[in-house]
Amino acid sequence: MTTATGSARLNFHKLAPGIYQALLNAHIAAKKGLGDPVLAELVLIRASQINHCAFCLDMHVKDARKAGVSEERIYLLNAWEEATGHYTAKEQAALALTEAVTVLTDGFVPDAVYERAAAHFDERELAHLIALITTINMWNRINVAIRQPIGGGA
Repeated sequence: MTTATGSARLNFHKLAPGIYQALLNAHIAAKKGLGDPVLAELVLIRASQINHCAFCLDMHVKDARKAGVSEERIYLLNAWEEATGHYTAKEQAALALTEAVTVLTDGFVPDAVYERAAAHFDERELAHLIALITTINMWNRINVAIRQPIGGGA
């Protein structure tokens, strides 16, 4: 196992540059299409929390701060359902969808969760939100598999 300052098991971006670039492009397009950098970072942090990806958590917490997310909202994100006064209805819908898409072992994305998100996002935004959730899950899985150390970017 590597430490936070160690090296990854392998250099993914050099060994699979086409996959790396395609995923990066998809991630950038999804985030841009969503349009709200604060919402995007909340989604990215929440999925990374669920997937235990320290590398992505470190990156997206820093990005969230740069986007203006308060420390309190970052700290409470793991308990967003109980901290409802800290997240808008739209953010809550996005976080519920993030959890449902990320934890597919619990079954399919429930209709109620999807409909909740659809009430707050138009179809284009919803497509970008689902794409963003999907790409962060892929990044999380890659970084956890290769044990990408915190701060050890590509």
